[in-house]
Amino acid sequence: MALPQLSLSLQFAPTEQARQHRQALPRHRVARWIRHALERDAEITVRIVDAEEGRALNHSYRHKDYATNVLTFDYAQQPLVMADLVLCAPVIAQEALQQGKTLEAHYAHMVVHGVLHAQGWDHETSEADAQAMEAQEVRILERLGYANPYAD
Repeated sequence: MALPQLSLSLQFAPTEQARQHRQALPRHRVARWIRHALERDAEITVRIVDAEEGRALNHSYRHKDYATNVLTFDYAQQPLVMADLVLCAPVIAQEALQQGKTLEAHYAHMVVHGVLHAQGWDHETSEADAQAMEAQEVRILERLGYANPYAD
């Protein structure tokens, strides 16, 4: 089965430890993660930001005054998935450290998570939806060679 087509824009805002984040996110790897999570063709922008930009976006769009790991802005789901994913580098780095994961593995998880949101998956609507989304993330990440991010 062929993977969906992807038009990808990968952007890096100036951040502390930018080199470390760029190394964890080569374009070919990010495209692979996204394509494995897609159900149809897509145009997606992935932007890596610092805590200040992440906090401002989360505050403006979700009315929450803190930087979060990933924000998904989905604009269309048919016929193409069109979305922006904003990943906050310092939050993801801190979470990876706390969870004992590599930076690459945690980025893979957050990209897959964001792409699922862009296609209508939602873990905040019900416990059943949360379990279904989590199971889908685990299946995708296993196909990509990453461990279950929810296993203890």
